[in-house]
Amino acid sequence: MGRMSDEPARWTRATVYPDMWVDPADDPRDGASPDGELATLLDFLSGYRMTLRMKCEGLDAEQLARRSVPPSTMSLLGLLRHLAEAERDWFNWISDDDPLPKLYGERDGDFDGAVGEQAAVDAAYADLEREQAATDAALAEHPDLGERLRKDGIAVRELMVHRIEEYARHCGHADLLRECIDGRVGQ
Repeated sequence: MGRMSDEPARWTRATVYPDMWVDPADDPRDGASPDGELATLLDFLSGYRMTLRMKCEGLDAEQLARRSVPPSTMSLLGLLRHLAEAERDWFNWISDDDPLPKLYGERDGDFDGAVGEQAAVDAAYADLEREQAATDAALAEHPDLGERLRKDGIAVRELMVHRIEEYARHCGHADLLRECIDGRVGQ
């Protein structure tokens, strides 16, 4: 007789490699690597953004808002909100206009306000898409990776790498959060 536990069993829909999220042949992130530094950076950013979305697929609002382990306020929904906030912050780094206000108010509002309601989930996805598009459009005006922007003189290359790092780090968190929810493991 099996042991009763509140912990989800490890699960994956992969059939060729059971420890992977999806079979390699079905992975939408795979493809030929692009030529050139800017294209490579954009490809990595796109891949990590897609990975984060994949980690959130198929979950309801309550599951997306589920906290990891106390006292952490981290959740998948919180990560979506946090990355929307980060995209706005990066936009502010390169904009010559007055900085846009924080999306979620006070410090940690992105995680603290991640509640298990469908309206909060829909808003988080919309916020993330809008902020990504704004930052992407602003950076598209600066294709020279060595160009330094605004008074702080941040190089476009540094900003791109920082964005990739932020998404990559949080995709690692998303792996663990998702495994706690339903046992699906990352790749």
